[in-house]
Amino acid sequence: MKDFLQSVRFKILIAILTVMAGFMIMAVYSGGTASLVSEVVSFVTVPLQRMSSGISGRVGEFFDRFLNSSAVYDENERLQLQVNELLGELADYERAKHENEQFRELLGVLEDRKDLKVETASVIARDPNARFGSFTIDKGTGSNISVMDPVMTADGLVGRVTEVGVTYAKVVTILDIAIDVGAYDSATRDVGIVSGTIDLAAEGLCMMEYLPRDSKVAEGDLVLTSGGSMFPRDIIIGKVIRVGPNSHGTSLMATIQPAASVKTIKNVFIITEFQGQGQE
Repeated sequence: MKDFLQSVRFKILIAILTVMAGFMIMAVYSGGTASLVSEVVSFVTVPLQRMSSGISGRVGEFFDRFLNSSAVYDENERLQLQVNELLGELADYERAKHENEQFRELLGVLEDRKDLKVETASVIARDPNARFGSFTIDKGTGSNISVMDPVMTADGLVGRVTEVGVTYAKVVTILDIAIDVGAYDSATRDVGIVSGTIDLAAEGLCMMEYLPRDSKVAEGDLVLTSGGSMFPRDIIIGKVIRVGPNSHGTSLMATIQPAASVKTIKNVFIITEFQGQGQE
């Protein structure tokens, strides 16, 4: 018995009885065991409830953010589509505006050229390896365009058609070594032939050959087509930027800066009819 009273088990039993006695006394003073149990339960559960509430709040905030982010994303996508549509409309407007400006310029050029009949076209393809700036346009035989038809802009001569389909045509430019254009200097009236070279084409230039050795052609002079069966007369080709003797010293040659931006133009005019066309 003495050993039991001194054992750990006895001490634990005494501790339990003491705690129970304390609970009983608290129950008596609080008016019943139910309140005591409630207090004990509350003591245990309230912290858990607070923890649960905190976790629930954070989860709710997370899903709110997720749902709001999803809504914002959808709204941004919708707004981006609207922006893209507006940008497309703006691009169409600017393109139409530019084309209309070119039409007005051409009409000014054609007011005194009743001998010319033209068809408008847009550049739809360029070969990046084409050293002379050749390109493809969106008009062909369906628009009465034929091989050898001259091509120009409101600024000046561009080249001529070399191949044609129903809905397209290919154009070589005045920078090409395969093209020869009869031309004259507007100041001296001296005549020559405008064509391209490989070296000058890299600079976007062409040359006028076979000028008389005593010609007074000078920098700044305008060069125009001299007319004939291949090109109509008095279409501006470009401006003289250099003059010098040819390799044999028998005549002069002039380096020409084309009036039309041959390698960057977007819209052109095909001359489908002109006075003297096809005549020998």
